[in-house]
Amino acid sequence: MLKIRFWPALIVLIVVAVTVRLGFWQRDRAHQKEALQARIERFEQASPISLDDRRPALAEVEFHRIVARGRFVPDSTVYLDNRLYNDQPGFYVVMPLKLETGGYVLVNRGWLPRNVQQRGVIAPYRTPSGVVTIEGVARADASRAFELGQGGSAPHQLIRQNLDVASYAAEIGLPLEPFVLQQTNDTADGLVRDWPAPDTGVERNYGYMVQWWGMALAALAFGLYAARRAARNV
Repeated sequence: MLKIRFWPALIVLIVVAVTVRLGFWQRDRAHQKEALQARIERFEQASPISLDDRRPALAEVEFHRIVARGRFVPDSTVYLDNRLYNDQPGFYVVMPLKLETGGYVLVNRGWLPRNVQQRGVIAPYRTPSGVVTIEGVARADASRAFELGQGGSAPHQLIRQNLDVASYAAEIGLPLEPFVLQQTNDTADGLVRDWPAPDTGVERNYGYMVQWWGMALAALAFGLYAARRAARNV
Protein backbone atom coordinates (compact mmCIF):
# COMPACT_ATOMS: atom_id res chain seq x y z
CA MET A 1 0.00 0.00 0.00
CA LEU A 2 1.33 3.43 -0.88
CA LYS A 3 2.27 5.68 2.03
CA ILE A 4 1.36 9.25 1.13
CA ARG A 5 2.75 12.06 3.25
CA PHE A 6 0.89 15.33 3.21
CA TRP A 7 3.63 17.92 2.52
CA PRO A 8 5.62 15.96 -0.09
CA ALA A 9 2.33 15.08 -1.85
CA LEU A 10 1.22 18.72 -1.78
CA ILE A 11 4.52 19.87 -3.30
CA VAL A 12 4.25 17.26 -6.07
CA LEU A 13 0.64 18.27 -6.81
CA ILE A 14 1.60 21.95 -6.97
CA VAL A 15 4.47 21.19 -9.38
CA VAL A 16 2.18 19.05 -11.55
CA ALA A 17 -0.58 21.70 -11.57
CA VAL A 18 1.82 24.53 -12.45
CA THR A 19 3.63 22.65 -15.24
CA VAL A 20 0.36 21.38 -16.74
CA ARG A 21 -1.01 24.94 -16.71
CA LEU A 22 2.15 26.28 -18.37
CA GLY A 23 1.84 23.59 -21.03
CA PHE A 24 -1.72 24.69 -21.80
CA TRP A 25 -0.54 28.32 -21.91
CA GLN A 26 2.10 27.45 -24.49
CA ARG A 27 -0.52 25.52 -26.47
CA ASP A 28 -2.82 28.56 -26.45
CA ARG A 29 0.05 30.78 -27.60
CA ALA A 30 0.74 28.35 -30.46
CA HIS A 31 -2.93 28.51 -31.52
CA GLN A 32 -2.81 32.32 -31.47
CA LYS A 33 0.28 32.32 -33.65
CA GLU A 34 -1.30 29.84 -36.06
CA ALA A 35 -4.24 32.22 -36.39
CA LEU A 36 -1.78 35.06 -37.06
CA GLN A 37 0.02 33.01 -39.71
CA ALA A 38 -3.32 32.27 -41.40
CA ARG A 39 -4.09 36.00 -41.33
CA ILE A 40 -0.73 36.83 -42.92
CA GLU A 41 -1.31 34.28 -45.69
CA ARG A 42 -4.85 35.58 -46.28
CA PHE A 43 -3.64 39.17 -46.51
CA GLU A 44 -0.94 38.18 -49.01
CA GLN A 45 -3.71 37.18 -51.43
CA ALA A 46 -6.07 40.09 -50.65
CA SER A 47 -6.37 43.23 -52.75
CA PRO A 48 -4.07 46.04 -51.52
CA ILE A 49 -5.48 48.88 -49.44
CA SER A 50 -4.97 52.36 -50.88
CA LEU A 51 -4.03 55.11 -48.43
CA ASP A 52 -5.75 57.50 -50.84
CA ASP A 53 -9.10 56.12 -49.74
CA ARG A 54 -8.83 56.01 -45.93
CA ARG A 55 -6.56 56.03 -42.88
CA PRO A 56 -6.72 52.53 -41.33
CA ALA A 57 -5.59 51.64 -37.82
CA LEU A 58 -2.61 49.32 -37.28
CA ALA A 59 -4.77 46.48 -35.94
CA GLU A 60 -6.81 46.57 -39.14
CA VAL A 61 -3.98 46.44 -41.66
CA GLU A 62 -0.90 44.88 -40.03
CA PHE A 63 0.62 42.44 -42.59
CA HIS A 64 -1.83 43.70 -45.24
CA ARG A 65 -0.60 44.96 -48.61
CA ILE A 66 -0.75 48.76 -48.98
CA VAL A 67 -0.45 51.20 -51.89
CA ALA A 68 0.50 54.83 -51.24
CA ARG A 69 1.33 57.81 -53.46
CA GLY A 70 3.39 60.76 -52.37
CA ARG A 71 6.79 62.39 -52.11
CA PHE A 72 9.66 61.24 -49.89
CA VAL A 73 10.94 63.54 -47.12
CA PRO A 74 14.72 62.84 -47.14
CA ASP A 75 15.45 65.35 -44.36
CA SER A 76 13.78 63.04 -41.84
CA THR A 77 15.57 59.83 -42.84
CA VAL A 78 16.71 57.37 -40.16
CA TYR A 79 19.16 54.49 -40.72
CA LEU A 80 18.49 51.42 -38.57
CA ASP A 81 21.79 49.77 -37.75
CA ASN A 82 22.78 46.09 -37.35
CA ARG A 83 20.41 44.70 -39.98
CA LEU A 84 21.90 41.68 -41.69
CA TYR A 85 21.46 40.53 -45.27
CA ASN A 86 23.26 37.34 -46.31
CA ASP A 87 25.30 37.68 -43.09
CA GLN A 88 26.51 41.14 -44.16
CA PRO A 89 25.88 44.06 -41.77
CA GLY A 90 23.97 47.06 -43.01
CA PHE A 91 21.15 49.55 -42.47
CA TYR A 92 17.45 49.75 -43.13
CA VAL A 93 16.63 53.09 -44.76
CA VAL A 94 13.47 54.49 -43.13
CA MET A 95 11.98 57.67 -44.59
CA PRO A 96 8.62 59.48 -44.33
CA LEU A 97 6.43 59.66 -47.41
CA LYS A 98 4.21 62.75 -47.68
CA LEU A 99 0.93 61.43 -49.01
CA GLU A 100 -0.80 63.25 -51.86
CA THR A 101 -4.06 63.22 -49.92
CA GLY A 102 -2.46 64.57 -46.73
CA GLY A 103 -0.64 62.97 -43.85
CA TYR A 104 2.58 60.96 -43.78
CA VAL A 105 3.61 57.33 -43.54
CA LEU A 106 7.01 55.92 -42.67
CA VAL A 107 8.47 53.71 -45.38
CA ASN A 108 11.14 51.09 -44.76
CA ARG A 109 12.65 51.48 -48.20
CA GLY A 110 15.14 48.64 -48.00
CA TRP A 111 18.58 47.46 -46.97
CA LEU A 112 21.91 49.23 -47.55
CA PRO A 113 25.35 47.69 -46.83
CA ARG A 114 27.43 49.29 -44.09
CA ASN A 115 30.94 50.63 -44.53
CA VAL A 116 32.92 48.27 -42.27
CA GLN A 117 35.84 50.70 -41.84
CA GLN A 118 33.69 53.79 -41.20
CA ARG A 119 30.39 52.92 -39.54
CA GLY A 120 28.95 56.42 -39.93
CA VAL A 121 29.50 56.60 -43.70
CA ILE A 122 26.28 55.90 -45.60
CA ALA A 123 26.63 54.26 -49.01
CA PRO A 124 25.00 56.17 -51.88
CA TYR A 125 21.47 55.35 -52.97
CA ARG A 126 18.79 57.18 -54.95
CA THR A 127 15.65 58.92 -53.69
CA PRO A 128 12.97 59.86 -56.24
CA SER A 129 12.29 63.60 -56.17
CA GLY A 130 8.78 63.54 -57.59
CA VAL A 131 5.57 61.73 -56.76
CA VAL A 132 6.07 57.98 -56.47
CA THR A 133 3.78 55.02 -55.97
CA ILE A 134 4.94 52.81 -53.12
CA GLU A 135 3.68 49.28 -52.64
CA GLY A 136 4.41 47.39 -49.48
CA VAL A 137 3.22 45.59 -46.36
CA ALA A 138 2.03 47.35 -43.23
CA ARG A 139 4.13 46.46 -40.18
CA ALA A 140 4.00 47.65 -36.59
CA ASP A 141 7.61 48.85 -36.84
CA ALA A 142 10.60 48.78 -39.16
CA SER A 143 11.91 45.61 -37.44
CA ARG A 144 13.47 45.53 -33.99
CA ALA A 145 17.03 44.68 -33.00
CA PHE A 146 18.33 44.02 -29.50
CA GLU A 147 19.69 47.03 -27.64
CA LEU A 148 20.66 47.87 -24.07
CA GLY A 149 18.59 50.74 -22.70
CA GLN A 150 17.95 53.40 -25.28
CA GLY A 151 21.23 52.52 -26.98
CA GLY A 152 21.40 53.96 -30.47
CA SER A 153 17.74 54.96 -30.48
CA ALA A 154 18.10 58.35 -28.80
CA PRO A 155 16.24 61.24 -30.50
CA HIS A 156 17.90 63.32 -33.24
CA GLN A 157 20.35 60.60 -34.23
CA LEU A 158 20.74 59.76 -37.91
CA ILE A 159 21.79 56.17 -37.16
CA ARG A 160 19.70 54.30 -34.61
CA GLN A 161 19.07 50.78 -33.42
CA ASN A 162 15.27 50.92 -33.32
CA LEU A 163 12.50 53.39 -34.09
CA ASP A 164 9.15 53.84 -32.37
CA VAL A 165 6.60 55.32 -34.79
CA ALA A 166 4.66 57.42 -32.26
CA SER A 167 7.81 58.79 -30.60
CA TYR A 168 9.36 59.63 -33.94
CA ALA A 169 6.19 61.41 -35.10
CA ALA A 170 6.37 63.62 -32.00
CA GLU A 171 10.10 64.20 -32.55
CA ILE A 172 9.82 65.43 -36.14
CA GLY A 173 6.36 67.00 -35.78
CA LEU A 174 4.69 65.06 -38.60
CA PRO A 175 1.32 63.25 -38.38
CA LEU A 176 2.63 59.77 -39.19
CA GLU A 177 0.35 56.81 -39.75
CA PRO A 178 0.60 54.28 -36.86
CA PHE A 179 2.47 51.73 -38.95
CA VAL A 180 5.53 51.38 -41.20
CA LEU A 181 5.17 50.49 -44.86
CA GLN A 182 7.71 47.80 -45.76
CA GLN A 183 8.31 48.62 -49.41
CA THR A 184 8.16 45.75 -51.91
CA ASN A 185 8.12 47.42 -55.35
CA ASP A 186 11.24 48.48 -57.22
CA THR A 187 11.88 52.23 -57.55
CA ALA A 188 15.37 51.93 -59.08
CA ASP A 189 17.07 53.26 -55.92
CA GLY A 190 19.82 50.66 -55.36
CA LEU A 191 18.30 49.29 -52.13
CA VAL A 192 17.77 45.61 -51.37
CA ARG A 193 14.20 44.54 -50.55
CA ASP A 194 14.57 40.80 -50.04
CA TRP A 195 12.51 40.86 -46.85
CA PRO A 196 12.60 37.87 -44.46
CA ALA A 197 9.28 36.08 -44.04
CA PRO A 198 7.52 36.79 -40.72
CA ASP A 199 8.47 34.15 -38.14
CA THR A 200 5.65 33.48 -35.68
CA GLY A 201 7.69 30.86 -33.80
CA VAL A 202 4.78 28.46 -33.39
CA GLU A 203 7.10 25.43 -33.37
CA ARG A 204 8.87 26.76 -30.28
CA ASN A 205 5.58 27.07 -28.41
CA TYR A 206 4.66 23.47 -29.18
CA GLY A 207 8.14 22.43 -28.08
CA TYR A 208 7.76 24.26 -24.76
CA MET A 209 4.31 22.70 -24.34
CA VAL A 210 5.76 19.21 -24.63
CA GLN A 211 8.57 20.11 -22.21
CA TRP A 212 6.18 21.43 -19.54
CA TRP A 213 3.89 18.40 -19.81
CA GLY A 214 6.92 16.12 -19.72
CA MET A 215 8.00 17.80 -16.47
CA ALA A 216 4.48 17.27 -15.08
CA LEU A 217 4.66 13.54 -15.85
CA ALA A 218 8.16 13.32 -14.40
CA ALA A 219 7.05 15.05 -11.18
CA LEU A 220 4.05 12.74 -10.86
CA ALA A 221 6.18 9.65 -11.50
CA PHE A 222 8.73 10.81 -8.93
CA GLY A 223 5.98 11.38 -6.34
CA LEU A 224 4.54 7.90 -6.86
CA TYR A 225 8.02 6.36 -6.71
CA ALA A 226 8.82 8.21 -3.47
CA ALA A 227 5.50 7.12 -1.91
CA ARG A 228 6.12 3.51 -2.90
CA ARG A 229 9.59 3.57 -1.35
CA ALA A 230 8.23 5.12 1.83
CA ALA A 231 5.65 2.34 2.09
CA ARG A 232 8.35 -0.35 1.72
CA ASN A 233 10.45 1.20 4.47
CA VAL A 234 7.65 1.10 7.03
